[in-house]
Amino acid sequence: MKLQRTTLILIILMLGLGGFVYFHEFYWKTQQEEIKNKKQQIFSFQADDVQSLAVKTKSATIILERNNNSERPKWRMTSPQQVPANDAIVSYLMDLLVKGESERTISSSVNQLGEFGLTPPQATVDIKLKNQQNHQLLLGKSDFNNRFLYAQIDPKPKPDGNVDVLLVSKDFGNAVNRELSEWQEIPNQGESTPLPSLNLPTPPKK
Repeated sequence: MKLQRTTLILIILMLGLGGFVYFHEFYWKTQQEEIKNKKQQIFSFQADDVQSLAVKTKSATIILERNNNSERPKWRMTSPQQVPANDAIVSYLMDLLVKGESERTISSSVNQLGEFGLTPPQATVDIKLKNQQNHQLLLGKSDFNNRFLYAQIDPKPKPDGNVDVLLVSKDFGNAVNRELSEWQEIPNQGESTPLPSLNLPTPPKK
């Protein structure tokens, strides 16, 4: 009888220990990962705060300046050509910069940035605000699931010498990797072209 009681106590202790281990290893760590992996806003500025953008890809560098002297177009391309910019294309990129969120943040050593396609980056967006502050977005390659892009925001080492690498939407890649012609305003956009007149003979009067 005493042996059975001792066995029962041991079983209860083992169950209690197992529950503690489960709570610590699974539940607590899961909660910590959820907190760490919580989406965060990439930038804190607003669209109207931006004065200029410089979009650098492997094929070109596009410099866009806010057109303060006209309501339309809101943006002008100043390099490599000086022409009105396509407001819809610029607004698409601007929405991503203002509203975009990071899915997750990874702490990495500087020497590992090449594994994320960030040395050199696949594309760079330099942002100048009206208050003369500057921000930078570096875009790397896709993650192993091909769902997100690796990125850096205003890259600088942390006190421990590591850097933060973010996972951001692949829409950023679609927004910056464009042909030069796509950044330019389409002439007479939305206007219908008049049909040529046909010089038909006037029918005789009856």
